[in-house]
Amino acid sequence: MNVVIYGNGSAGNHGCEAIVRGTVEMLGNNNKYLIQSDTPADDIQYGLSDSAEIMPAVSKQPHDLQFLSAYAKLKLTGNYVDMDGLYYLPGIKKLKGKSDVALSVGGDNYCYDGTGIYAYLNRAYHKQGIKTVLWGCSVEPDVVKKADVAKDLADYDGIITRESITYEAVREVQKNCYLFPDPAFFMPSQQCEIVYRLSQSNVIGINVSPHILKCGKDETKAYENYKQLIAYILKETDASIALIPHVVWDRNDDRKIHRQLYDDFDQNERLILVEDHCAPELKYIISKCRFFIGARTHATIAAYSSCVPTLVVGYSVKSKGIARDIFGNEEGYVLPVQHLSAPSDLTNAFIKLYDKQKSIKDHLTSFMPEYCSRVHVLPGIIEDIINK
Repeated sequence: MNVVIYGNGSAGNHGCEAIVRGTVEMLGNNNKYLIQSDTPADDIQYGLSDSAEIMPAVSKQPHDLQFLSAYAKLKLTGNYVDMDGLYYLPGIKKLKGKSDVALSVGGDNYCYDGTGIYAYLNRAYHKQGIKTVLWGCSVEPDVVKKADVAKDLADYDGIITRESITYEAVREVQKNCYLFPDPAFFMPSQQCEIVYRLSQSNVIGINVSPHILKCGKDETKAYENYKQLIAYILKETDASIALIPHVVWDRNDDRKIHRQLYDDFDQNERLILVEDHCAPELKYIISKCRFFIGARTHATIAAYSSCVPTLVVGYSVKSKGIARDIFGNEEGYVLPVQHLSAPSDLTNAFIKLYDKQKSIKDHLTSFMPEYCSRVHVLPGIIEDIINK
């Protein structure tokens, strides 16, 4: 197969990187992969060019008539989708006759506003005779009920959902809907140099993100929850704490929050400030933790798939759905950031789960192989979609 990957963020979000790497593992190395990237330099920096050809998704020279039409639509209706989308058209047209399927791999793109651009791109690939699949997605059930979103989802040739809450909602509007684990579950880890303490398996990993703090009722309360959690671990356990980033975008950089916490505790010698790595190396680092508390979805997927007991600080359907599929119930395994009010909420949730860490690890060790076992049928499903 000739596979196009589009709609993904920069590899500076290592979840986006993990999705691409996991996709190649799921579909096989015998295919040809092309990433249409908004940020080719970032994707090359983190090594994605080893798995796929990378080309710029956006052209700076749209056709004059298309520009005039899109500009008129923007001025007359306020609809900016065509104006944004037309810069993608030259790159998509180049793929006519050269690509079999285009995977929209943003994951949770349909969890946010501005989904019109993805419907626009879907139609653009179809015009070039390329089948489309919404890949590894999560969508809030209430969003699926919106008429425009339901139509957009139905217009894909197939949808691969990554958790059962989304699957149950999306299959109501898309007959070619399937359920498989998030592609990042299939990304192998890559050994890298680590500090001695991580090699001793007595480290608790923590990932905090600026995004998760903003999703809470009060950004200050959420931050205070993390401070109290770190203080508790330092006082009541002998474990070290690794602050592990998973997104390093300038506008949304986990390392800034981690550095602030590190300084708040006077750079305590039991705190490990992990620097940036590629996604497989971050997965390796996370795998060395005895327990993990994560805000970024794909950081927690790195932990789950490494059989590390994990508490998720979540904010949307994706974290609830993934935990429900793994444990049968998200209660206790996912703490919605919107529920953080008292400074001790996160610490209390951690204590309850930390006390069960052995049974959780045993469950993950026995469950993960079965959870990922059906992936071998996925290439055949994609081939069927292409040939219909």
